[in-house]
Formats: sequence, C-alpha cells, structure tokens
Amino acid sequence: MTTKTNSTSGIYNAPWEKSFDKLLTPFEEFIHRQTTSGLLLMGTAVLALILANSALSSGYLHILHTPISIGIGSWSVEMSLHHWINDGLMALFFFVVGLELKREILVGELATIRNAVLPISAAIGGMVVPALIYFAINPEGDAAIGWGIPMATDIAFAIGALALLASRVPKALITFLVALAIVDDLGAVVVIAAFYTDTIAVIPLTIAAALFSLLLAFNMFGIRKTAPYFIVAVFLWYALLLSGVHPTLAGILGAMSVPAIPKYDPQRFSEHVKKLIQRFDASYQPGKSIMTNDELSAVVHKLEYSVESVGVPLKRLEHVWHIPVAYLVIPIFALANAGIGLDFSSIVSTMLHPVTLGVMLGLILGKFIGIAGVSWLMLKLNLAELPKDTKFTQIAGVSLLAGIGFTMSIFVAQLGFGENEQLLLMAKTGILIASSLAGVAGFIWLYLVSTPKD
Repeated sequence: MTTKTNSTSGIYNAPWEKSFDKLLTPFEEFIHRQTTSGLLLMGTAVLALILANSALSSGYLHILHTPISIGIGSWSVEMSLHHWINDGLMALFFFVVGLELKREILVGELATIRNAVLPISAAIGGMVVPALIYFAINPEGDAAIGWGIPMATDIAFAIGALALLASRVPKALITFLVALAIVDDLGAVVVIAAFYTDTIAVIPLTIAAALFSLLLAFNMFGIRKTAPYFIVAVFLWYALLLSGVHPTLAGILGAMSVPAIPKYDPQRFSEHVKKLIQRFDASYQPGKSIMTNDELSAVVHKLEYSVESVGVPLKRLEHVWHIPVAYLVIPIFALANAGIGLDFSSIVSTMLHPVTLGVMLGLILGKFIGIAGVSWLMLKLNLAELPKDTKFTQIAGVSLLAGIGFTMSIFVAQLGFGENEQLLLMAKTGILIASSLAGVAGFIWLYLVSTPKD
C-alpha cells in the first residue's frame, strides 16, 4: 500500500518509506555498519559461550555437526553445517574484504605512496612480530603451525571500538585503522593460501586458474552485469574446494575481477541523460499512467540502464554485500566458532599453556610492538608522515585495538588446529582473552590521550 504525502507534489511514499530516506556518505555508512556489526558480533560471541557452557551445549554441538548435502543426480557436496559456514559463507566475507582492498588500492588510502607507506608498514610489522612471538613460544611440534593465528585483526571489532571514540579522535585515525586492517586481511589471505594448505590437487587447481582467467576476461570484455561473475565464482569456489586450497579464496579472486571503471564518464552521462529527459518530457501525457505509456516506460528503462552504467560495479557490489556480511555472515561465524567450553577450575593452567600464551602475547604485545614500533621507525626516518590531525600516541592506541583478532584469528585457528581439539580450544581461549584485553586497553588508552573535538 502507498500513501500520497502531498496532493500536489506528485510524490508517493510507502507507510515506512520516510524513515529510510536519510543518506550517508560511503565512508560514514561503512563506519556505521562496522560499528553495529562489531556490537552484533560481540553479542553472538557471548551467546555462543553461553550455549557451549550450559545444558544446551550438546544440542549446540549436534547442530553444528549436522551433515548438509547439496546435489544434482549422482553429484553432491556434503559437509557439516560448521564446514559450510567456515568454507562457504566465509567466502562472502572474503569477497567483501577483496572489494574493500581493491577500492583502497585504486582510490583510497593505499592509492598513493605518500598515504600508503605508514599503514602498509605498520600492518607488516603487526603481522611479523606477533608471528615471531608465537613461534618463539611454540617452536616445534603440532603447536608450531599456529604462528599465523595472532597475525590477524578483526576489522569490525576494532573499528567498532574506535568509532565509540569518534567525538574524540580525528577521522583520519579511523581511516588509518581501516587501511591497516585491510592490508592485514590481505596478509592473512596470503598466509592461508601459502602455509595452511595441506595437499594440492593439480587438475582442480588448473581448472580454478582457468575460471579466474575467465573472470578477468569478463572484465576486459566490459561485462558489467554481476550474474556472469557470480556463476563463474561459484564454480571457482568448488574447484578450489577440490584443489586443497581453501575455497574462501574464491571470494578474494572474484572481487579482484569486478570492474572498477564505469561505462560512462560523468560528462557523457550528463549529456545522455539530458537527451533522455527531453524524450521523457515529450512523451509525458497528463493523467495517463506510466504503465500504459510505452514510450515513457522505454525512456525510464534507458534512464535506469544509464544510471547503472555511470556507477561502478565494484562500489555497487560492496554496497549490496556489506549489510548481509556484516549482519549475517560474521555473526553466524561467531556463533559457530566462539562457543568453547570453559573450565574455570583450570583457567590458570589453560592461560599458561604455550598455545594460549603465544596467541595472547602475540595479539596484545606483538601487535603493539609491531605496529607502534614500525610506525615510530618510519616516522623517525622521515619515510612516512602521520595522518592529518593525529598524534603518535593515538597510533599507539590503535596498535592496541589491532590486537582484537577474533574473526580472522579464529578462522586461522580452525585451519591450523581443526583436527586437534585440545590445541584449538587453547587457541580460541587465547583469542577471546587477548581480544577482550586489547579492546579494553586500546579504548582506555585512546580516551586518555585524545581530547573532545570542538
């Protein structure tokens, strides 16, 4: 049902339409979504812990291990619900990460050397130092494979915590953290592809390479409709699943192939639309519905196509997929992976376990030393400059927030210790404790070193 808000305006609104009319800039919208996603992520993580430590724990685990099969005829793919979430849904998460990364490289903080040097250097330091700390504590045995766990930063949680201080910190500091976290995620993807792949099946990997080449060919041919990319990306995901390379990388590869250049430049679009508007005005018949005016309908369809052609597919997909990934995919992942059984009688021995200790020190101490230390060195050598209106003490605070590893750290832990429940439990415990401490410490630090903006 629609209601006419003004008898002379010619504007019709659905009953709740006005509440959705507020427009946000892309960056403000991004921050808003990351903030609310972080809060939702926190809530689902707490819910998972409650489920895993209550009378519902057996039912919770039973649901996660329920086998789900998708098939046509004799062909089928069967995995547990837990694996569908980690291997399937998370491909959408990596797709959005890939879109953000591509945008940052083309037009964002990573587009120019001057702006990119500091976050890239800081991100590398924030990956290398935590890995070294973990490996120093766990240099051999089954635990050694977990060195990639403390390398990651959870962008939703970290930005959510920083956004709570939006009235005290400069916007450039949030932009710095976004760029740093995106580079960090790229590093995690490289680590997953290079070090967390057990065996490689050559034929499926060759097919995956051919499918990725086809996606790039779509881009070169100027195909801007998203359906062909989606269909090929699904086959790419399946080929990677069979190849032994983690299938979520299909999300990153798919994002890299999405066109980032519009069909029309703004001037050409303006000229084209003016001509269509002239045709629209000439075809308009007062009192006649557009549904019965074929010429008017045709012009409207051409206007719709023109508007789509002046837009960038990359930004359109990023806009479309941010909400389902932020509000569904990541919380579902947290619900499926954050549920660990806590034995408070042995919490001290758990925290002193080499894996738990390596993850905790890597995320808290390693991130702080790696990001703040490399940033200080780059600034001291005049190889980089601070973001606008920021202080180094604020960069140090961000380096603490970057210790919130959560989503990506748990993801890497699943890859490294998926077959070793004891070590996986220790790793997840370390991630939850470290992420909580890093978030609180970073928030307090930034609150103390920042003053309210005028």
